Amino acid sequence: RSPAPAEPPAAPRARPRLVFRTQLAHGSPTGKIEGFTNVRELYAKIAEAFGIAPTEILFCTLNSHKVDMQKLLGGQIGLEDFIFAHVRGETKEVEVTKTEDALGLTITDNGAGYAFIKRIKEGSIINRIQAVCVGDSIEAINDHSIVGCRHYEVAKMLRELPKSQPFTLRLVQPKRAFDMIGQRSRSSKCPVEAKVTSGRETLRLRSGGAATVEEVPSEFEEEASRRVDDLLESYMGIRDPELASTMVDTSKKTVSVQEFAHRLDSVLGEFAFPDEFVVEVWAAIGEAREACG
Repeated sequence: RSPAPAEPPAAPRARPRLVFRTQLAHGSPTGKIEGFTNVRELYAKIAEAFGIAPTEILFCTLNSHKVDMQKLLGGQIGLEDFIFAHVRGETKEVEVTKTEDALGLTITDNGAGYAFIKRIKEGSIINRIQAVCVGDSIEAINDHSIVGCRHYEVAKMLRELPKSQPFTLRLVQPKRAFDMIGQRSRSSKCPVEAKVTSGRETLRLRSGGAATVEEVPSEFEEEASRRVDDLLESYMGIRDPELASTMVDTSKKTVSVQEFAHRLDSVLGEFAFPDEFVVEVWAAIGEAREACG
């Protein structure tokens, strides 16, 4: 009797082919992009679709061509989301005199080398300078280029500038369509970061490692990430939903604040979070867990 033919090896499970629609925010035809696993690759794909350099892209918003910080692309893209890329517009220089400790700026970054203004606090020093707008990318402080610096490094440089001494900010504003010129969006309050998802799944982009298709975050994950993002803003002057959700993920694998601090150190050591901040983050995540049952 001849032996039974061997089972053919199981074909590897094909990764779903995810195709996203994209436009330049100031106006362009619609392009289609696929095959990216992190933000830098996403920018490279958008740039290729429109024949521009990836460094022209300041940031992306989801489902809106406006400079709307609530629609900012973070670490998650809904599988039906439409991506709008905001590219470099005019460069401007402003002189600022620091008359109090806080300038009133919240900084975020695009994950590919550009830090930009996410929020301007009402009544602050920067709020009084009409030329500075939400969405402006900070290119240099006192002619010292900060391209390639992370948001927390830029926030620290601005915090450490001496008081009552003027300094210069070189800013690049996003290129705007005619109907958007003249709007100066600002917000001092803190609405929840928008994450528009029409399906039940999102593509989660990571700064290190491949992107994964995941379930939309649970109510607890959303609430905990929002609270952690608020703490990042009050302690460090930055907002970063991806960083906040990484911290929440890290907390799930730990049972004590000491273990949490130790894990954060190994995962996010470059941030050098102060101890009291880590304790507050642990408490905020615990409160979110209780609030969401």
